[in-house]
Amino acid sequence: MPTIQLLPDLLINQIAAGEVIERPASALKELMENSLDAGATEIAVLLEGGGTKLLRVRDNGGGIAQNELAFALMRHATSKIASLNDLQRVSSMGFRGEALASMAAVAQVTLTSRTAGDAHAWQIQAVDGTQSDAAPAAHVHGTSVEMRELYFNTPARRKFLKSEATEFAYCEEAFKRIALSRPDVAFSLQHNNRMVWQLPAHTLQQRIAALLGDEFAQGAVSVDRQAANLHLYGMASQPAYSRASRDAQYFFVNGRFVRDKVLAHALRQAYQDILHHQRHPAFVLFLELPPEQVDMNVHPAKSEVRFRESQAIHQFVFHTLQQALSAPLAENSAAIPASPQTAERSFTGNAPAPRFQQQNMPLGAAQQQAAYRLWEAQTGQPGSSIEDQGARCEEETINPLGYSLAQLSGIYILAQNEQGLIVVDMHAAHERIVYEKLKAALDEQQLPIQPLLIPVSFTADALDIATAEEAQEALARLGFDIAPLSPTTLAVRAMPSMLRQAHAEAAARDVLHELREFGATRALTERRNELLATLACHSAVRANQQLTIPEMNGILREMERTERAGQCNHGRPTWFQITLNELDAMFMRGK
Repeated sequence: MPTIQLLPDLLINQIAAGEVIERPASALKELMENSLDAGATEIAVLLEGGGTKLLRVRDNGGGIAQNELAFALMRHATSKIASLNDLQRVSSMGFRGEALASMAAVAQVTLTSRTAGDAHAWQIQAVDGTQSDAAPAAHVHGTSVEMRELYFNTPARRKFLKSEATEFAYCEEAFKRIALSRPDVAFSLQHNNRMVWQLPAHTLQQRIAALLGDEFAQGAVSVDRQAANLHLYGMASQPAYSRASRDAQYFFVNGRFVRDKVLAHALRQAYQDILHHQRHPAFVLFLELPPEQVDMNVHPAKSEVRFRESQAIHQFVFHTLQQALSAPLAENSAAIPASPQTAERSFTGNAPAPRFQQQNMPLGAAQQQAAYRLWEAQTGQPGSSIEDQGARCEEETINPLGYSLAQLSGIYILAQNEQGLIVVDMHAAHERIVYEKLKAALDEQQLPIQPLLIPVSFTADALDIATAEEAQEALARLGFDIAPLSPTTLAVRAMPSMLRQAHAEAAARDVLHELREFGATRALTERRNELLATLACHSAVRANQQLTIPEMNGILREMERTERAGQCNHGRPTWFQITLNELDAMFMRGK
């Protein structure tokens, strides 16, 4: 029977390397974090063969003194912590003292460093766990760590490395994460003698645009909220800029990139009713909180964390992001960027700029003098003619979505604003408006109910009849009065006034199906939004329904006041802007 014995240090470090240095990208992450901990303002990365042949990180940080150089490659030697109390409040990127020792056990490592007080640099080398004495070397102030031939002495592990292109892709992603975390630091990345990234010190917005592209920066909202000792800031994409994969999702906790189930769930919830099907949001978000409220020592790779108050963190992230994504257009007219062409067309000198207002364009709209039936039915406000509407526009401020011109193919509203042409999917837009109104009314327990002059009856099966009898309280909370007329017939006697009475039967069937399938409690809690979205879809204006100019303007004004009006309940966009610049380019004006 084998006896228990101590493992040699080299084997211990090689075992640790399996967790800490999984691939070149893992080593790159550790080395760049060490550079940041050393106070570097410039970090240069050089790779060959995807990082497997050569990986070098050079910085201009504080450097390592000669008498401490040998400890740097030893296991559990670190300047970051000295006690359990330090570990519980760790604020540095590195702290375990394992990374360099693990690299030295599975690669050929050269460490060169010079402090500000040294006349020259000092260098040590490590191969197979054997370390050389420190020798004089030429180097500017700072540190360089060079790692060659990763896993040269453990061929079984080397076989698990992927192709050069794949390993470089992992390295580049690790580089981007670190570069996003510290926009105040200059970074460069070179691979096989080709400069891939050269990033000067930036603002956060500039760094995000540089690494994720201007399209993301322009299609994202700023996030910035503080509550007690929590601070969440960064940028999150509008649903229109969704992605097919999660390749543009960066969440940092106290400056460290992490993957956390609590945070991931909060983000999914914030996007749940504005993102289309299997699309994924893009974001760069930073959560700052006291170090003692989060445990960074969950895994050697330090990419997992554990929050002491996970529920509070979840709610803070969810509500902050939901609020940032749901700002109505009327509160943020900057959501429609000013077109350069608009400025070119403005009057100059002392002449006043032309006042933009409602225009009469008799194309594809219902009779112009028709009452404002659509919104009168929902709000109880009297209708108005196009002349009344136009007169009011003279007195009102300019609206971001402009004023309606016509309907196109019975599906789209065409409108004109200061930037050019607005195209609105009228069903999708109205669906979102009704959905948000239903949610708000139900939240405030003030859902207006409309008794039907003539009850709508329909044939129902035994389960629907039983559900209607048993769930009267839940039906009343949802604004419905549904009761049996006979063993096979139900009657709708009242329903929410926001819904179109013409679809009473379809709406009643959907409500009963939800109550029958999931029960009253779930239907009114976790399934509530899905049910309300379905009801809103029934109530929204339909394709080929002719709207008057005032009715179309009513939809535009409601969109400007409605949260998340840019997407329907299923995540599809509700409107697009076509600028005068874009129209001029289509017609080659000025060419």
